[in-house]
Amino acid sequence: MKIYGVAILAGCFLAGQFIGEGLAQWIGLDGNIGGVGFSMLLLILLGDWMKQKGMMPAETEKGVQFWSAMYIPVVVAMSSIQNVRAALTGGWVALLAGVFGTAACMLLVPVVSAIGKGRRKVAEPIKSN
Repeated sequence: MKIYGVAILAGCFLAGQFIGEGLAQWIGLDGNIGGVGFSMLLLILLGDWMKQKGMMPAETEKGVQFWSAMYIPVVVAMSSIQNVRAALTGGWVALLAGVFGTAACMLLVPVVSAIGKGRRKVAEPIKSN
C-alpha cells in the first residue's frame, strides 16, 4: 500500500527533526541543524534495508519512491526561506558547513562508486548452439 510509504516517510521525518533539534541543543544553538537532511538519509537507509530484508512489498516501495521524489521540492522550498545573508554576516558557520559538506561528498564519491560496482550483476553472454 502506498500509505505505508507515507508512514515510513513521516517516521523518518520525525526522527530527523528530533536528531536535528538534539544536535542544535548539544551545540548550544536555538533551532534545527540538518533535520530534513537527516530525514532524507534515514529514508534512504531504511528503504534500502527493508528492501534487502524483503520487508517492502511493491506497493509500499512505490509509495516510498513517490514521496522520496516529492521530498526534493520540499527541501528546496524550506531552504528558500533561510536567511543566508544573516548566516554569513553572523559567523562563518554556514560557510564552513558548506565547504566541509562539499569536501566530504567529494571524498565519498569513490566509496559509493565501489559499493555500486560490488552490487552490479553482470549478465552472462548468450551462448549460441
